[in-house]
Amino acid sequence: MSSKTKIFIMKKRELIYTGIFAVLAITFLVLLFLMFRPHGRDALSTSAQAVYVPGVYTTALTLNNNVMDLEVRVDADHINDIRLVNLSESAAAMFPLMQPALDNLAAQICESQSTDNVYYEAGSQYTSQMLLQIIEETLEKARR
Repeated sequence: MSSKTKIFIMKKRELIYTGIFAVLAITFLVLLFLMFRPHGRDALSTSAQAVYVPGVYTTALTLNNNVMDLEVRVDADHINDIRLVNLSESAAAMFPLMQPALDNLAAQICESQSTDNVYYEAGSQYTSQMLLQIIEETLEKARR
């Protein structure tokens, strides 16, 4: 019986070079994959996150023949500003809780980006509830 033994000799330097090139090749392939992967999924998730149609939306509010507008300014996914427009001095004098109640609600809504869990003082409970209802109607317009 004759055995044919083959002896394979490699130098240490060749092993180190081969290992370094293998690591570089794997790193290069991973970077190519990350850089050139399709971004279709990212574009879909961005459009799915858009909650509002950007713009300024208003809803008319009539109290004792005084007409004022509630204005809500939104981006695609943020409520930026809520304010009363066309509030006359006589309406402000007749309804003194209107502006402070709205300022309180607007600060909470802009901070939390939601009309849920909004707190208001007991003294301005009915005014705040009315304003909150008008704000929700206006935000519903912005969602369409």
